[in-house]
Amino acid sequence: MTTISNRILGINEPQTIAMTQKSRDLQAQGIDVISLSIGEPDFKTPLHIQEAAIEAIRSQKYFAYPPVAGYPDLKEAVCWKMKNDNGLDYSPNQVVIATGAKQSVINTILCLVNPGDEVILPAPFWVSYELMVEMAEGVPVRISTSVENNYKFTPEQLEKAITPKTKAFLFSSPCNPTGTVYSAAELEAFAEVFRRHPQITVISDEIYEFINFVGKHASIAHCEGMKDRTVIINGMSKGFAMTGWRLGYSIAPPELSKAIEKMQSQYTSGANTIAQRAALAALTGSREPSQAMCAAFLKRRDLVIAGLKQIPGVEINLPEGAFYAFPDISSYFGKSWKEWHISNATDLAMYLLEVGHVATVTGEAFGDPRAIRLSFATSDEQLKIAVDRIHQSLIQLK
Repeated sequence: MTTISNRILGINEPQTIAMTQKSRDLQAQGIDVISLSIGEPDFKTPLHIQEAAIEAIRSQKYFAYPPVAGYPDLKEAVCWKMKNDNGLDYSPNQVVIATGAKQSVINTILCLVNPGDEVILPAPFWVSYELMVEMAEGVPVRISTSVENNYKFTPEQLEKAITPKTKAFLFSSPCNPTGTVYSAAELEAFAEVFRRHPQITVISDEIYEFINFVGKHASIAHCEGMKDRTVIINGMSKGFAMTGWRLGYSIAPPELSKAIEKMQSQYTSGANTIAQRAALAALTGSREPSQAMCAAFLKRRDLVIAGLKQIPGVEINLPEGAFYAFPDISSYFGKSWKEWHISNATDLAMYLLEVGHVATVTGEAFGDPRAIRLSFATSDEQLKIAVDRIHQSLIQLK
């Protein structure tokens, strides 16, 4: 008899994927479900990136195993991008190309965290962060935020969360799920705290860098003393509409980057060769498609936020980046309609799916049980219908 390990038995499927599958199951039954559950741009990969992949196949040059850390010219392109876009100087030996930014995050955690080490996570956080820390036998430490302060934590909260066991700090800006973007001044205030605690490595997930509605992207690596103790995570999925290509990267201090390469060599080796050639074209080619996508997401954000603000009892911040809304819907807890009783955000997400035929994700998956997450990475028409369905479903709860 096969016995499954305790490690995997303790892992739940991400709620984003689970809700997407539930919506697909209902759609297969002929039910008109609008899915706002998954974080995936609805745009096609830009043509010049597609063409680069096609040319790579036709060249007959990229069918063998690639270097574990990625092709040298792609690593150089990442460094060029960091210098050109972000004003940060890195060497190719600090870059590791991976199968998506998700792998880059867990690579980094597994190379940093020992059993019992603490990793601070501002909540809400991306759905897999906490479990990744636990898989490394680390201890996640949450910093709570709320919609009233735009889901932003403070330097005072950060200082209070740090203990002698703190090994790392992991966050995203622009943030999934809240759309929160930290300014250069806010990041400097956090850096001032970190400078008092040199044992902490910062993991900065910047995958939504190109979906920013408030100006130039800021990274904590810009702050004095932080570049050599910050790991930047980025990738191609969001800003270049390349989710299925599975291509991400980490940029880390040389010693840590070498460890990440060693880790990756033992369980996936190098990322897909053709995806790497496509990524090279994305990083070095025109940014006009990315800018057009960002403009479309901004328009959709305004549409969705305006609609949500019309619903009684819904509290919402104004997302400054990414393509999510994260409304606090806790005023509906304790209310009912027919056989439905809403005790928490998970109940409400299921109610909206089954009754309103709109797929969302419970905020519990992101470390905030008061909210739900909606992706606005779909058409204006679908978003208008979805917000109206949410409105009608919520107001009938008494």
